[in-house]
Amino acid sequence: MSERLSALVGGKSMLVSLIVAIAFFMETLDATIIVTALPQMARDFGVDPARMSMGITAYLMAAACFVTASGWLADRVGTRTLFAGAIGLFAIASLICGFAGDFTVFVGGRALQGAAAAMMSPVGRLVVLRTSEKKDLMRALSALIWPGLVAPVLGPPLGGWITGMASWHWIFFVNVPVALVGIALVLAYVPNEVQAPTKFDFKGFVLTALALGCLTYGFDLLGLRDMRHLAIGLGLMALACGIGIGALRHMRAAPAPLVRLDALRVRSFFISSVTGGVLSRAAISATPFLLPLMFQLAFGLSPLEAGGMLMLYMLANLAMKTITNPIIARYGIRTVLVWSSLIAGVTIALCAFIVPGNHYAFNAAVLALAGAGRSMQLTAITMVNFADIPPPQRQPASVLSSLTQQIGMGGGVAVGALLLTLSQAARGAPVLGIEDFRIALVLAGVMSASAAIFYLSLAHDVGDEISGHGKRKGHGA
Repeated sequence: MSERLSALVGGKSMLVSLIVAIAFFMETLDATIIVTALPQMARDFGVDPARMSMGITAYLMAAACFVTASGWLADRVGTRTLFAGAIGLFAIASLICGFAGDFTVFVGGRALQGAAAAMMSPVGRLVVLRTSEKKDLMRALSALIWPGLVAPVLGPPLGGWITGMASWHWIFFVNVPVALVGIALVLAYVPNEVQAPTKFDFKGFVLTALALGCLTYGFDLLGLRDMRHLAIGLGLMALACGIGIGALRHMRAAPAPLVRLDALRVRSFFISSVTGGVLSRAAISATPFLLPLMFQLAFGLSPLEAGGMLMLYMLANLAMKTITNPIIARYGIRTVLVWSSLIAGVTIALCAFIVPGNHYAFNAAVLALAGAGRSMQLTAITMVNFADIPPPQRQPASVLSSLTQQIGMGGGVAVGALLLTLSQAARGAPVLGIEDFRIALVLAGVMSASAAIFYLSLAHDVGDEISGHGKRKGHGA
C-alpha cells in the first residue's frame, strides 16, 4: 500500500512533502480564517470587537516565541514524533477555541495553537529536506509552497462562509478531522530521526522569544492603523532590535546555541532568507493585506464581493504554480529570481490602478498578473533557500528560514499599514481614500523590485543541481 501510494504521487519524497503540506495548509489557514468571523465572536463573548484582534495576535506571538525551540525538540524526541505531536496539539487547541465560553479561554486556545504551529513549520520543512535527494528537492519543496499561496487569500472568505452557513465554532472544529488524517499519515510514512541531544539553551530561548514577541506585537500595533498605537508599535520594534542583537551575540558565543548561525555564511541562503528574501516576502504579504481593505474601504464593496475579487488573485497564484518549475528548469533559479522580483514589483504596483465600477476585464487582468508574479517569486525564493545547504546544516537552516519568513511576512503587513496611516495623515483626511492605497501599493511594488539587486549577486549556476538547469543546458549543447 505504501509503495503504491508513493508511486501514485511521484515517489516517497513527494508523498512526504504532500503530507507536510496538508499540515502547513491547516496551520497557515488558521492564522487568517477568523478575520471575517470576529464581529460575531465578539458578540458571543460580550467584548468590544476591537479586542478580538488579540485572537490573531496571541496566535502569531506564540508562534514567534516558540519556533526557536523546534530544532532542539526535533533532535531530542525525533522529527516524526514531534511533527505528529504538534498536529495533535493543534487539534486540541482548536477544540479549546471552538468550545471556549469566554474570551480569556479563547485567547489561551489561540496561543496554544500558535505554539503548536511553531513546531510544525520548521520541523515539517526539515522532514522534507531529510527525506529528499537533491535531484528531487525542487519538486518536494514546491509542494510546500501552495499553502502559503492559497491559505492567506482563502482564509478570510472561507471564514465568512463557514460563519454564515453554520457558526464561527466550526472554523476550529473542521481542523480536528484534518489533523487526525494528518497524524495517521505522518506516523505511517514519515521517518523518525533522532539526533544526539544537547543541553537546552535557556538564555538563547528567552532572548529570541522576547525579541520575536516584541517584534510581532509591534507589527500588530502598526497594523491597527491607529496613531495612538504608532509610537508604542515603533518602540516595541526598536526594543526587539536591541534584544535581537543581544540574542545574536549570545548565539555566536554559546558553545551549543539553540539556533546555530552557520547557514548564514552560505551566500544563497543569506540572500534568499535575510536580504532579498525579506524584501520579497514583505511585498508579497503586503498585497493580500492592502487589496481587501481597498476593495471594502475605498470601493465600498461588501466582504463577499471583495472575497470574490481576491479569488481571481488566488486562482492565478495556483495556475502559475503549475508552470513555474518548468520555467525554473529552463532558465535557472537566478534568472527567474531576478525577473520574478521585477515582474512581481510591476504587477503589485499595477494593483494601484484597479478601478471601481464595471471595469471587470481590466481589474481581472491586473489581479491575475499580480497573483502570477507573486506565485513565481515565492517559488523561486523557496527553491534557492536550501540549494547550497549541506545536510548537517539543514536543521538550524530550517529554523532560521522560518524565523526570517515570519519577520518578512509580518513586516509586510506592518509596512503596508504604516504607509496607509502616514499617507492619510499627510493628507489630513479623516478616513482612508483611494490615494492612500495607491501610494502603498506602488511603494510595495518598488520594495519587491528592489530585491532584484540582491539576487543579481547570486552565482549564475545557483541551484542548478536542484532545478536541472545545468543538465538541460549541457544536453542542448
